[in-house]
Amino acid sequence: MTAAVSLDAVSCVFDSPRGPVRAVDRVDLTIEAGEFFTLLGPSGSGKTTCLRMIGGFTLPTSGRISIGGQDVSRLPPYARPVNTVFQDYALFPHMSIRDNVAYGLMVRGVAKAQRRTQAERLLELVRLPGVGERRPMQLSGGQRQRVALARALINEPQVLLLDEPLGALDLKLREQMQVELKALQRKLGITFLFITHDQHEALSMSDRIGVFNLGRLEQVGAPRQVYDAPATRFVAEFVGAANVLDGEAARQLAGPSCAMLRPERIRLGERADARAAGTVTETQYFGAFSRMRVDVGLAQLQVDLTDPGARAPEPGSVVHLHWDSSAVHPLAAQAGTPGAAP
Repeated sequence: MTAAVSLDAVSCVFDSPRGPVRAVDRVDLTIEAGEFFTLLGPSGSGKTTCLRMIGGFTLPTSGRISIGGQDVSRLPPYARPVNTVFQDYALFPHMSIRDNVAYGLMVRGVAKAQRRTQAERLLELVRLPGVGERRPMQLSGGQRQRVALARALINEPQVLLLDEPLGALDLKLREQMQVELKALQRKLGITFLFITHDQHEALSMSDRIGVFNLGRLEQVGAPRQVYDAPATRFVAEFVGAANVLDGEAARQLAGPSCAMLRPERIRLGERADARAAGTVTETQYFGAFSRMRVDVGLAQLQVDLTDPGARAPEPGSVVHLHWDSSAVHPLAAQAGTPGAAP
């Protein structure tokens, strides 16, 4: 089966006053047809540059980019079977919602009646029936994001590129749109390439995640694999809360010379058979759980209390910590070399 998107040793180097900046560094990546794939990483990690190269907005310095088996490395954006949804929606304020959605068909010379029919169909698909005559400013942020989605989908792209499209929405609306986006992707069967710096967004929506750091992919895998078995220290610390132990603390508390222990895998118990004892230095309440910081001498451990009926010990309390051996995940050293990426 032909991959939807394939990157073969793709690099992108920019000139800067301080010399060349390697924004993307020899990335190999295969995204399967019909997959919801997320590129996750902090600002400046190279994920957006990677998306821009796939979309044709930035050309790679070296390497090969293929979409549906076709080499598109040097093709302009309009010649690629992709479309892009941006964070700022980029809707035309003077046009009606229907004309915004149908804009791609108008550029292709499709007849007005057919454009209208197709636009109405897409607005139904994104759950916005009856808004075709309105202007963008008459809609909420979530509605405008749906319009941007409909406009991107009307030309039936092989791959939809989504550049942090939910970043401008408030938390409740963002969570709602996450569910709707995933449901829409499943219904259409189109390959989605989603860019975000939000780990929770990536974990909840993706079939697979590629974690970017300093222009390189540190790990590619299913959400559970990336969370439970991070390949590097960077992935462990960036994806979710983690206690990363090294040196003497790791050897005494975990076994390996570098290891990860998730806060929710640690539980409070009796002194007997405790893995460690320490003093609570801080407690934070998050509603669904409470997070404590416990000073065990060799390290400060984060511990999550997920029992809704449990009350977190007050700062200054002495607690005894327990965890199963299976909760400890050995880590490789952090990959990557210092750099910067837009």
